[in-house]
Amino acid sequence: MEETEFTKKRFAELADRSYTKGQFTFTQFLGMADLSLFYEEKRTLDYAKPTVFGGYDGAERAVVRFGDPESLGYEENFPIDILAIVPLVDKFADDLTHRDFLGALMSLGIERSLLGDIIVTGKKAYIFCLERISDFIIENLISVKHTSVSVRKAEAEDIKDIPRGFEKEKMIQVASERIDAVIAKVYNVSRSAAMEYFAQKKVFVNGRQTENTSLALKQDDVVTVRGYGRFKLAEIVGTSRKGKLNILVRL
Repeated sequence: MEETEFTKKRFAELADRSYTKGQFTFTQFLGMADLSLFYEEKRTLDYAKPTVFGGYDGAERAVVRFGDPESLGYEENFPIDILAIVPLVDKFADDLTHRDFLGALMSLGIERSLLGDIIVTGKKAYIFCLERISDFIIENLISVKHTSVSVRKAEAEDIKDIPRGFEKEKMIQVASERIDAVIAKVYNVSRSAAMEYFAQKKVFVNGRQTENTSLALKQDDVVTVRGYGRFKLAEIVGTSRKGKLNILVRL
């Protein structure tokens, strides 16, 4: 509870500083729980014109910026860098996971709040981080697990090719758009198992934590189940002969 109150107070302080001093202010990277808390408090913070961005559309971890160009009369970008981590010798590289890259970064003493999403593609990864930590990572991250790596700021061509998720498609059949039924089908678990995720506060819809198992999902809603992944309800395609909904989801 103390941590929750501290986070709420920090949001209020940043919003007030932006509004009274006429300048942009930024949080560090927020995880799903803190982002959900921000959305709960957003109505009381809207006077400072907050926006949320994690370096790309649909990022799970994101920074909140207070202030907007129209109100303040100037623009200031989010202080986010994208770094490419590449094996020095590809054929000798391990098959590395998100956990491997995160562990290597944390072993340098970097706080999680300075890091955004880590996107692994093949044997390399792209990490989103606050600008102030990027040079330190470039200079000090020399290996991930047993693989020697180099780190550089991502270039335009890299960024264009970064996978953003939701590239796989899956068609499911459900009786309704109820979120518990959709989750059960997407992750091939029982309805009762899906409902446990809600009790464990693992389910987020568009960044907001929910315990409403009967919530009706809409097109383009993004559902995150912590520990399992996320998906987007892309389209309700139609109805089967037995009256069930055919829903296309992207993972």
